[in-house]
Amino acid sequence: MDLLGHPLFRKLGSLNLRTADFVIAGSGPLLAHGIRPEISDLDVVARGAAWKRAVSLGDPVPAPLGYVDHILFFSGDVEVLNGWFEYSVDELIEEADVFCGLNFSPLKRVLEWKTRLAREKDRADVEAIHRYLRTHP
Repeated sequence: MDLLGHPLFRKLGSLNLRTADFVIAGSGPLLAHGIRPEISDLDVVARGAAWKRAVSLGDPVPAPLGYVDHILFFSGDVEVLNGWFEYSVDELIEEADVFCGLNFSPLKRVLEWKTRLAREKDRADVEAIHRYLRTHP
């Protein structure tokens, strides 16, 4: 899949966030690995220059799933957050998998938070990640 040509990634690119200062979390890594054929939005965890740029484009408000702030762009298609659960943003970026020059949270982290959230859509993703990891060690 051409990630950079995908509508969500084109929207993300239009924000001109500093690539080294964000990581794509949520279900984005599942799309990058080919585990899911489509996703509905992008969760982007930003620090430093990327967060400052996001704040210059929109107003941060408390995010619903944690003690972080977020800014919604494009009617929620791209959500930029200044944290992700209890994880260090720096560590998430440092350990990221890189696809098409973009940082994505590693599947082990996606598995951790989707297991913890345990929503119906997360349970399906957890099963899909386990299947993927069995065939892609």
